[in-house]
Amino acid sequence: MANEPTAGRAGGLSRRRVLLGVAGTTLSALAGCIARGRETDLEGEILMDGSNTVLPHGAVVSEEFQWRNNRVQIPVRGSGTGAGFQRFCDGETDVQNASRRIFDDGGDDEGALCEANGIEYVELQTALDGIAVYVNPENDWCDCLTTDELERIWESGSDIDTWSDVRDEWPDEELELYGRDPASGTFDYFTEEITGEVGNIRSDYSASADTNVIVRGVRGDRYALGFGGAGYYYENEDDLELVAVDDGDACIEPTRSSIEDGSYEPLTRPLYTYFRADALEREEVRAFAQFYFEEIDGPATEADVVESGETLSWTQWGARRVGFYGISDERLQEEAQTLRHAIAEVLE
Repeated sequence: MANEPTAGRAGGLSRRRVLLGVAGTTLSALAGCIARGRETDLEGEILMDGSNTVLPHGAVVSEEFQWRNNRVQIPVRGSGTGAGFQRFCDGETDVQNASRRIFDDGGDDEGALCEANGIEYVELQTALDGIAVYVNPENDWCDCLTTDELERIWESGSDIDTWSDVRDEWPDEELELYGRDPASGTFDYFTEEITGEVGNIRSDYSASADTNVIVRGVRGDRYALGFGGAGYYYENEDDLELVAVDDGDACIEPTRSSIEDGSYEPLTRPLYTYFRADALEREEVRAFAQFYFEEIDGPATEADVVESGETLSWTQWGARRVGFYGISDERLQEEAQTLRHAIAEVLE
């Protein structure tokens, strides 16, 4: 590992298999793995924490950056979006990965904590994820659900107990439900988009912080239904079936094309990277932030996540490489411009 950058290895690695096993712990081994990379004038330590879900994306981008700047160390933690924002707004970290936007509605929330501590930040959308709806492979009746049906199934106080309660022609068998727990950004996004309010969800489903538990639950019960990251389906295609979602136009499944072109709605969600504004005063932090939006080079251009004739930035490449999806080129330019403005303000 020490002798070559990540770009030189296999391009389509599972984020769960490679990196999620270390979620919540510092990726201290990363620095040792890339110690023989390129030496530049940049040096220092950049502290990154936040979303357990987004951790693999931040880790793979930071690994590439450290290979090119081997005197910069970027320990990466995944203590969770909420816990990460607490540290970020206390000024303990420089970079925050987030599976949702910062809570900032003027109340006693994360935005208020940042403000109270004098912490300003720049919010950057750096990847996309699709939240998928799964059923058991033996389920031969449900291949598409409307957003109205999903709302009826999942909302607080739901009167849906059996599949036939959803559609009369479906089996009169109890619907077993599996999903993410309330500490998850996936939970926040799913409930807001499907039931209209964060946290609006029935209480009698099997909630888990681990999507693998959801996968096992759905795999083991013909009458189960669950939700979680789309990447987990593609890692368990023999054990799950996708349910397409109809938002009023057509039944759409979460795929790279439907997520990256925005047609998988409303369950395509943006993933974020936040940089503390005062941290951008440091040259190594500025360079790392800008690296997200620079064009890939070297062996990365030949990776199997890069389609023929396609030009990707490191953030787009990194997203695909760990099982997420790349933001559009238009969004990429917008976010890069946001970063340029933030850096200009800091350096005034």
